[in-house]
Amino acid sequence: MKLPNGFGSVYKLSGNRRNPYRAIVTERWLIDKDTGKWKQKRKTIGYYRTKNEAMIALADYNKSPYDVDASKVTFQEVYERWSAEHFPTVSESNAKGYRAAYLLCDSIANKRMADVKLDDLQYIADNSGKNTPTLRKYKVLIGLMFKYAVIHDIITPDMNKAQYIDIKKAGNPNAYNREPFSKKEIETVWKWKDTNVYFNVILMLIYSGCRISELLDLKKENVNIEERWFDVIASKTESGIRKVPISDKILPFFEYWYNLNDCEYLLSTPDGKHFVYRNYYDSYWKPLIEQIGMNHRPHDTRHTCISLLAEAGVDDRLVKKIVGHKGQGVTQQVYTHFEIDALLNAINKI
Repeated sequence: MKLPNGFGSVYKLSGNRRNPYRAIVTERWLIDKDTGKWKQKRKTIGYYRTKNEAMIALADYNKSPYDVDASKVTFQEVYERWSAEHFPTVSESNAKGYRAAYLLCDSIANKRMADVKLDDLQYIADNSGKNTPTLRKYKVLIGLMFKYAVIHDIITPDMNKAQYIDIKKAGNPNAYNREPFSKKEIETVWKWKDTNVYFNVILMLIYSGCRISELLDLKKENVNIEERWFDVIASKTESGIRKVPISDKILPFFEYWYNLNDCEYLLSTPDGKHFVYRNYYDSYWKPLIEQIGMNHRPHDTRHTCISLLAEAGVDDRLVKKIVGHKGQGVTQQVYTHFEIDALLNAINKI
């Protein structure tokens, strides 16, 4: 009996064996580095006493939820299977980027992967309202998903059109333009600081120049209140690993959060838990910024700090050290007291 394509096969091994029948399936397709051609990687289901037992095992394997009929696999199922394998191999920031990009694909989530066309993918890019960095991540995500689908026999290689997505003209022509806080806006934040402790976080960002992710993930063990600096030990870039001086203006805020509760992180939710970005942005940043009539994103605070330092005449080398821009030095720096004092003097000029 001829078995269906992709079902697997059973054959008898030579010699006198207790379980001579081997059941195998094609686990995935791989590209041969030498020839550039696709080749099968086979997987053994098991060894059985009779051919009938092996056939039953093969049939049971093909009934499993993971190995459903490839023609019925949806875009969402491919994402779930791909992400389960891929996310453990990349950084959490990368995984977050892919998750955000996948949210753009809601309109095709339940569509069969084999039915997803280039027009579908291009329409998503054209109407996403997102800017170039987000669309680049979207295109990379689609490329990896389609490659996964080819390898697992969900689609054929000729159906992979991900590379043809055009993001140059896509996105939002009125994309948000990042602007520093004006001096008047900074004064407004200071006026509101006593109405909600989370206004203090905005000022901590403005007067430190650190990324929002760096501050939300800052642990108390990496904060030195007495010497007025904190260590960024995980950052978006290698140059972001640094010591950041704590300005005299925001030192009381650091002391407040440091002594507030037993949370290992400096900043915490009202119930003493670690902040995740989405929670902070949706529940605190956005409402507070709208409350005082402004239109800013957290990253604008970083631009604000840089602008203030430049306006104060701080040497560019010190600015790079404070905010962690390229050129500030190697990852594992050894800071002398003289250098820390220089950073403190610089940040206190704004």
